[in-house]
Parts: sequence; C-alpha cells; structure tokens
Amino acid sequence: MVFKFIGFMLVLVSQLSFATAKIEHWQTSKGSRVYYVQADALPMVDIQVVFDAGSARDGQQFGLSALTSALLDAGAGKWNADQIALRFESVGANFGTGVSSDMATLSLRTLTEPALFDKALETMHVILTNPKFNKADFLREQNRTLSGIKQREESPGEIASEAFSNKLYGKHPYAHPDSGVMATVSKLKTADLVQFYKKYYVSNNALVVIVGNLSKQQAEQAAEKLLDNLPVGQKPEPLPDVNMPTQATQEHIDFPSTQTHVLVGLPGSYRKDPDYFDLYVGNHILGGSGLVSKLFVEVREKRGLAYSASSSFAPMLKPGPFTVSLQTRNDQTKQALEVLNTTLANFINKGPSQAELDAAKKNIIGGFPMRFDTNKKLAGYVAMIGFYDMPLDYLDTFQQKIEATSIASITEAFKKKIAIKLLQTVTVGNSKSANAEKPN
Repeated sequence: MVFKFIGFMLVLVSQLSFATAKIEHWQTSKGSRVYYVQADALPMVDIQVVFDAGSARDGQQFGLSALTSALLDAGAGKWNADQIALRFESVGANFGTGVSSDMATLSLRTLTEPALFDKALETMHVILTNPKFNKADFLREQNRTLSGIKQREESPGEIASEAFSNKLYGKHPYAHPDSGVMATVSKLKTADLVQFYKKYYVSNNALVVIVGNLSKQQAEQAAEKLLDNLPVGQKPEPLPDVNMPTQATQEHIDFPSTQTHVLVGLPGSYRKDPDYFDLYVGNHILGGSGLVSKLFVEVREKRGLAYSASSSFAPMLKPGPFTVSLQTRNDQTKQALEVLNTTLANFINKGPSQAELDAAKKNIIGGFPMRFDTNKKLAGYVAMIGFYDMPLDYLDTFQQKIEATSIASITEAFKKKIAIKLLQTVTVGNSKSANAEKPN
C-alpha cells in the first residue's frame, strides 16, 4: 500500500507559491545551519544535507569528491547497498547523493507518517555518519567511473567542455570535471576517500534543508538526530579567486565527427554578484530563451548554420562560466563562429531593445513559480539560498529584482563582465572536412 500511496502523492503538485515560502533559519547544537520551510499540502518532506565538499575540494586528486559521495550509500553501519536500498523502498522513500563543483549533497524524500519517516531518517543518519568505504564497493565504483571517463573521451561535446573549462580556469579548482580524469581516478585508494570524508563531512561544514509537512519542532528534532555523532570539525578554507584570462585564445581539437562543437566564453558571475539579475535577464534575451533568443535567430533562423545556439551563466561560489555554444557542420564552423561573435559583440555594445526586455521580464516572472512547484524543487532553491548565504527573502523579492533591470543596467553589466578581447574559444570537429570545398 505504501508504494501505491506515494505514487499517487508524487503526481500531485505542491500548492506552495514563492510568495508564501517562508524560510526559517537556525543552528543545531553543533553549529550546523538549518533552513526550514513548512509545507503541509502533502504528508511528505524533502531533506537535503549539503557540504562544502564538491569537486573544487579535490586538490590534485581529481574525482575524489565524486567517488566519496558515490560510496556513502554503498555500505553503511551494518548494511550493504542492497539492504540500504530495501530499507528506503520498504517505506516508499527516495534517497540520493551527488556533487557539483561547489557542493556535495545527500537528499531524502519520504512520507511523514511517524513509522515510515523514522525509518527513512535513521537510514539516512547511518549513511551520513557511518559509511563503510569497503574495498570491493570502492573498486566497483572506481571501475564504473573510469568507464564513464573513457566514454567521455570519445564524445566531442565532452572533449570540448573539458578543454573549455581548462581554458577558463587553468589551475583553479573549477577547471577539472567533477568525475575526475583517468590519470587521477585510477590512482585513488579507499584511504583517500576516508580521509576526504573525515575532513569535509563534519557538522561545521554541514547545512540542512527541510521542506515539507513537519512542524518546526519536528524539523529541529530531525536535524539534530540526522547529524548526531557527526564530528564538529572545521569549515574549509575559502576557494582561491578566479583569475581572468589575459588574452583571447582559440583552440581547435580534431575529432572525426560531422559536426563541430563550438564553445566561447569567460569566467562570468558568482552567486552574490550585484550584477546577477542584470546578467540573468540579459542572457535570457541573448541566448537563454530558446527559439526566440538573439543567438538562435541569428545563427539558426536567419542563416541555418546550426540546429541551435545558446548562452548561459553558471554562477557559483566564485565566478562560474559564461558560455556561448553551438554545433554546426564542419564546413560552416568559420561562418557560424563569426555570426556568434558578432551577435555577442553587438549585444554587449547595444544591449536589448525595450520590446525584448519587456518580453523577457514577462516570460521570466511568469515562469518562475513553476521552477519550484514541488517541495523537492523548492528544497533545491532553499539549499542554494543557504549554501551561498543569499538573503532569506530571495524568492519573495525575485520579481522585484527582475522588474528593476533596464536596458542601461543590462548593457553596463555585460560590458563589465564580458570582455570581447579576452574571449576563450574551443572548437572540436573534423578540420579536414571543414577545409574541404563545398560541393556545387
């Protein structure tokens, strides 16, 4: 009956809107930050425990954070991976782990009926505080990771992405892929994972997010229980600053493909950037709004040079990448790149039109509530707010901040952040095909 019930519940949409998402904040007895939103529409709760333990903390052992995260639920306490999975399945709960450049996250979604909730929370607690890091589990996950890296090395898109990150970040911790590279992952040992876990999975480095059908008192008890027995530890040192490239570069990597992958950009924006909303709205117009964006119209609609063209900012603790991307036929690469660069330069110099700005504001504000129309999505936003130390009224003031942007503020922000003379360009494709004469 549990499975039928939770299946029914998962098709329902939370009625919580961003205007009523009251985020409460406190610290546990060990100093961990807790962010809580009461949402009673469904008898469910989403819980996330987030650590400043993403791939940027790998040091020179690229892939260490990702492997550590992946091994947490492979065996913990007295249970193996199958027993852990059965414990969650028996109460209709979903559990997962994951990493990004900045953070490592454990996520639980469970019903709040006491017997079901208690079992799910206890299982998560053991995974968090007593992972086993068995050698057999490690070797299996290491081999799986190495297989994934090998597949990545055979994908022109992945090759372009990795080369692009190296161009933008050099020796900065943001440069390498989250999953690592063959040379580093193959050398990792279980002892490395244990050491990483002991250093970063500590109370002072933990943030707990609770969104759902729990009272504040229940949420306080859950957070305390979840982190019980976790060492206090210390917060890690701040990440180094990102250095901007000193000159524009262009790198081509030969690959036997019919399409060339093109990436152009620079380190862009960070989460607490005062220019964030101007860059966000501006990018929506430039290349973030799909079929109606400037890049799509210029590259695809007017000239048919690519199936799609887009741009994005990925703000992080430090400036994340601003990326303009497209795929084009090998023999059209030069023309497509020229159109891309011209469109970008024109936008930076002139900004959007008033009609484009009005349409973008309407689209962004109208679609914003749908981005967290479930407790799970809302928990993700709350985790972002907590991890990056954003204002607790971020969701409430979002519309106001979008409305406040103007042609002048967007143009100024893009001129400040995106220096055309410093753009980094990576292309991956078949240069012989690109240089071949077009058929008559």
